[in-house]
Amino acid sequence: MKSGDFGYRKPASVAEALQILDSEGPGAKLIAGGQSLGPMLNLRVVQPTTLIDISALAELRRAGVDGDEIVLGACVTHADIEDGRAGSELGALARIAGAIAYRAVRNRGTIGGSLCHADPAADWVTALPALGAVAVIRGLRGERRLPVEDFIAGALTTVLGPSELLVQVRAPRPHPQSLFGYAKSCRKVGEFSKASAAILLDPHAMAGRVVLGALDGAPRVESAESLLIQPTAAGQPLRINPAAANAAL
Repeated sequence: MKSGDFGYRKPASVAEALQILDSEGPGAKLIAGGQSLGPMLNLRVVQPTTLIDISALAELRRAGVDGDEIVLGACVTHADIEDGRAGSELGALARIAGAIAYRAVRNRGTIGGSLCHADPAADWVTALPALGAVAVIRGLRGERRLPVEDFIAGALTTVLGPSELLVQVRAPRPHPQSLFGYAKSCRKVGEFSKASAAILLDPHAMAGRVVLGALDGAPRVESAESLLIQPTAAGQPLRINPAAANAAL
């Protein structure tokens, strides 16, 4: 099948994109990499009146470090992260990006598009909440920030309003002593996962998070501080439990 007819707009700025979203109403859809939206258009699962192409907006393609945070623009591609073009601070995120679908998909698919599509089996939907990442949302009335797990309202559903777009993902820079792990189970390479999980253990802050993905709704986030604690004598400081931590990872 082929998509139905639609208008096409290519704004020169985020502000213009928001104005178009507002003026076009509910029939407008944003497109960046199009790796999820493209097939949906061809199958006529969605039939927008207008596509707003934000793929070339420089603000949405920026990536780097801002103080104690890693910043990824919504249109940074999986391949940008995999190849290190988004910065050398990404560490484990580069390995996660390199296992998403196939190279052709990674060349076009974006981190923001993946989150906004909100497929429960998508890698970033599970991995980013473990890192404590925040979604930066902009609309005509200003900007707001939400933890990624709260940005995902359910399967294929986010909290984005009709005239809002995701502009950035910001994640705290993990402490050097932190341990981070992500795993997924797929029947074959390139498929969406049947099960996935991520964990972050930070002994410096005595904090930990476990995230379960590929569920029938939003990712499930649980505390994992207990994995860091090793029983000690009364009055002695808490210590990391390496056996529990390694087993979790």
